[in-house]
Amino acid sequence: MSEVLIQATYETLYMVLGSTFFAVILGFIPAIVLTLTAPEGLKPNKVVYHILDVIVNVFRSFPFVILMVIVIPLTRLIAGKAIGTTAALVPLTISAIPFVARVIESALRSVDIGLVEAARSFGASDFQIIIRVYLKEALPGILSGITLTMISIVGYSAMGGALGAGGIGDIAIRYGYQAYQIPYLIAASIILIIFVQIIQSIGNHLYKKLS
Repeated sequence: MSEVLIQATYETLYMVLGSTFFAVILGFIPAIVLTLTAPEGLKPNKVVYHILDVIVNVFRSFPFVILMVIVIPLTRLIAGKAIGTTAALVPLTISAIPFVARVIESALRSVDIGLVEAARSFGASDFQIIIRVYLKEALPGILSGITLTMISIVGYSAMGGALGAGGIGDIAIRYGYQAYQIPYLIAASIILIIFVQIIQSIGNHLYKKLS
């Protein structure tokens, strides 16, 4: 039992960290564009903002299990297979990107507009304002959003176990539910709870440090 759970824990950790990494990198792009093209942004553009806003909302509305099935062709194209922990990175990343984009956008748009105007008055370029004002001031909020994203991905990875993604969710379903081995189900639940508590504790600690 211990060997099975250790392997599943490693798989879950791999999926959570891997998909968070890719989701944050890819989520920054729409977040920056949304912030810049917002009505009060540096480059207001109603058309671009509205289109991207709708796209983000549409992808956020998909339940993860359904999304995982829909992107199977893309998963096969990228990972070479549709099941397994590496393959699960594709739907996990896609599901997390709009969430990351929205939380980062929210953090960036919470920056005091007075700081932006002050930077402009000193002749700072748009790129300098994004790096030295928006990102610097919004860093604690961005980190808090990434923490929430990781916690959501832990839940998504557990659901992915129903479709062959591996990890703790797979153990809970195959051993705990289908084989009626309750100790596996209890152990899997405890491990997921510990995962969430550790992520939240680290996130809170870093948030206080940066704030």
